[in-house]
Amino acid sequence: MTDDTPATLDDAVLAALRDSVGGDHAFVADLVETYLADGSTQIAAIERAVGLGDAADLVRPAHTLKSASFTVGAMRLGELSRGLEQRGRSGELDGAAVDAAEARVEWDAVVVALRGWLSEPRS
Repeated sequence: MTDDTPATLDDAVLAALRDSVGGDHAFVADLVETYLADGSTQIAAIERAVGLGDAADLVRPAHTLKSASFTVGAMRLGELSRGLEQRGRSGELDGAAVDAAEARVEWDAVVVALRGWLSEPRS
């Protein structure tokens, strides 16, 4: 990872999210749990669309995962998803299989990072 590569999980984004809802950690934890449940569906849909070579079917799950990832601080996954969304919109899928595989690896890392974040004691 280079210095300009986004972090797997940006804790500052989660802190800002918590601040934006008046410090309601339970609300943010519910949002993270929803992200984790929905994200697995989105990453599977990305893999399916890429495997089928279906650019049109790649757009929605990549867009959804991109937006949700940025919201919870999964910055690298957000960037990878943005690239996949752009590939889908352009119809240019050369290299998409590599990007989707990289997104899967990053998704797995995000799950571990967010599960860790959820298990941290809060004051």
